[in-house]
Amino acid sequence: MQSVPHTSLETAAPAVRLAACECLTPFGGTNETLAALLRGESALRATHVLGADGGDLVPLALLPDRALNEESPPAWLARLRQFLAPVTGPMWGTARRPVIVTSSNFGVGSLYAYHHAQTAADANHAPYGPIHKSVASLRDACEWGPNITIFSHACVSAHLGLVHAARLLALGGGDANDSGAGRAPVDEVLVVSYDFLSPFVAGGFHSLKILNTEFPAPYMDRATGSIGLGDGAGFAVLARDRGAHRIAAQSLHNEMHHFTANRPDGAGFASVFAPIAKAAAGMRVWIKGHGTGTLEAGRLESSAVAAAFPGAPLVSWKGALGHTLGSCGLVELAIAAASMRNPASDGQPLRAPGTVGTSAPVFTSQVATSPFDTAAFDGVVCASNAFGGAHAALLLLKDGK
Repeated sequence: MQSVPHTSLETAAPAVRLAACECLTPFGGTNETLAALLRGESALRATHVLGADGGDLVPLALLPDRALNEESPPAWLARLRQFLAPVTGPMWGTARRPVIVTSSNFGVGSLYAYHHAQTAADANHAPYGPIHKSVASLRDACEWGPNITIFSHACVSAHLGLVHAARLLALGGGDANDSGAGRAPVDEVLVVSYDFLSPFVAGGFHSLKILNTEFPAPYMDRATGSIGLGDGAGFAVLARDRGAHRIAAQSLHNEMHHFTANRPDGAGFASVFAPIAKAAAGMRVWIKGHGTGTLEAGRLESSAVAAAFPGAPLVSWKGALGHTLGSCGLVELAIAAASMRNPASDGQPLRAPGTVGTSAPVFTSQVATSPFDTAAFDGVVCASNAFGGAHAALLLLKDGK
């Protein structure tokens, strides 16, 4: 396994096809999550921010029957292994089918539990804490080979994995430092992302006052901003010539402006959307935004969407799922793809969920608070943003577009 640092850049990745894409949330798999969002349901529940140690009640969305405090082995590991059953086995993690793993937290819950050890048995948390050990535990559980690359850059982590996967497919093979010359071509790339909550994660956001006792209302113009946090994981298989949908363009931009804040003029949002808007020229798209529920970022993002994609419906699902952190780009991509793929059992048209938890007044008229028909759209723009002014976006087009 190798860890590749990320620096500030703006780029467009080559087009690839989405051969498979699934997510795991407190609602279940992709189809169950999409159905719950279409019904306007929320998985967020008022939960003590420090788990067994108490603290304020804040909105968290945990996998069913999972406590916020970590167990050893991690309680999420077996569930993640079950979720990844379709992509387990030694065919993955090879030169021709490399694996990319992304997260913003990896095993930090185990590190927190180890740090707060009360008994000798608590030392069992240690093997799952460091990033490389957390990924190694997953690799062993899934029986992957050693060709695994790790990315972590806050809430755009999954997008970085998708960009790198597209580049590997375009180059034909090799690793992050090899052009692929003289090597067997890369056939497919597996991108996996996982983020599971812990008192450390929840407590950190709570200390910034953006995780508080209020529930999130993305893009709602109200007096106080707030976010929710959620467990989440996803995987995508990217290929050149197999898949129902095509990732036609990807863009990354990093302002490097402030430890947490964006530039107040919104330039970072405009910069990441510019190449995507160019690629989508003449098409009808809808926007799956980042939309955590904070006020400044919500205003900046919704204004940038209005400028780059006039009239396009804008939604966020973090008011129902919570913020799945570094994995949100992949979790929400799976839902967006399914909303343009899986017809309802009653024969109703394909629909995308609206912005759950939000009502008027909203920052712009493009914010969609109710589900809408996706049949007339060519595709969707999926965007994520992160601390420090990091931005990522991609254009997902329907088959044949």
